[in-house]
Amino acid sequence: MKDLLIPAYNFNLRYAKVLVADVPDHLMTFSPNVGLENHPSFTLGHLVSGAAMTAKYLGGSYDFNPDWETLFKRNGPGDPTLPDPDPSKYPTKGQLLEALVMQHNKVETLIQGLDTPQFQQPINWRFKAYFPTLGDLLTFLCLTHESMHLGQLAAWRRAMKLPSALAKL
Repeated sequence: MKDLLIPAYNFNLRYAKVLVADVPDHLMTFSPNVGLENHPSFTLGHLVSGAAMTAKYLGGSYDFNPDWETLFKRNGPGDPTLPDPDPSKYPTKGQLLEALVMQHNKVETLIQGLDTPQFQQPINWRFKAYFPTLGDLLTFLCLTHESMHLGQLAAWRRAMKLPSALAKL
């Protein structure tokens, strides 16, 4: 399972970096239209939050800046909170990318330390009906959850008339 998770997880990180590489700082919290409220600053911070939570599920420490909690943590479908458009409330793009790299590296190290049977261990979390094992949870958080939000960021780029980031990989 490691052989599937880690390359795809690393791809997501590379893609996240390319998706925001050419986004000017003043547009990092801009929402071009209804349905595209998850601006780049929110998306990056939310991925940092998800990776920190993943590390916690893997037995690592939950190292997420407490000042970022209200900006980036969401309760999933049905949470009516929209990302704040005020750029002064957000860390810089560089800070967000640095935190994302740090969390990704931590999660990758923790995954590398797992033995094959550990992926089949039952896990208690909100989506356990769909993803009952640690391997299922990792597949969702490292791949599906990240890909969903990176897709939102790709759609945001299209709405902003920016070139394809995927073409740059």
